[in-house]
Amino acid sequence: MAVLAVAGVGSPVFANQQYEPMADHVRLALRTALSAPAAPRPIFDSVGHRIDWMAEMSRRLARRVPDFTERTELIKIIRYEAQRVGIDPQIIFALIEVESNFRADAVSHAGAIGLMQVMPFWTDVLSRGSSRELFEPRVNIRYGCLILRHYLDIEKGNLDRALGRYNGSLGKMTYPNLVYDRLDRNWGYSYVEPPKPAPRVAGDF
Repeated sequence: MAVLAVAGVGSPVFANQQYEPMADHVRLALRTALSAPAAPRPIFDSVGHRIDWMAEMSRRLARRVPDFTERTELIKIIRYEAQRVGIDPQIIFALIEVESNFRADAVSHAGAIGLMQVMPFWTDVLSRGSSRELFEPRVNIRYGCLILRHYLDIEKGNLDRALGRYNGSLGKMTYPNLVYDRLDRNWGYSYVEPPKPAPRVAGDF
């Protein structure tokens, strides 16, 4: 039997999502979003942007996820699942580092599971599936991104408070600041398209 990594040992920063009753229409919307099929690939502004971003994220993640194929698939999943709910993928990279340090088998003392440390009650609320599915990276990241989007909607776009809800520490800035620190240190990214060559003028040699 595999030994599972334990996330968030003994720190108040690593609290967990708290169950909150929700209206039927909210639950239905979340279930619908959860069951939507995955897109074949994430969205980029250009081929150059895709090549640059994928290479850069792969370089940054290589120490934590050494296998190239596994790493590439994980990077694509993070970008797609973040984009489909309107969240900056770089925020999700930072959140995953804080929550599990990219360990898909991580389990907290409170029972939160996987890369984004999703609490098992969410599978009861949204899918009636087994919480074991939260160990699968694509499933876990879909849940995690959808949960954070739900909290952003509750908090009218306030990321500080949404992150606080995600961590179960609403109103405190310890956890949001930790995510922002990892974002600034390890996951910030911007891309500028290289200038296009000037058109050649007749007579140029």
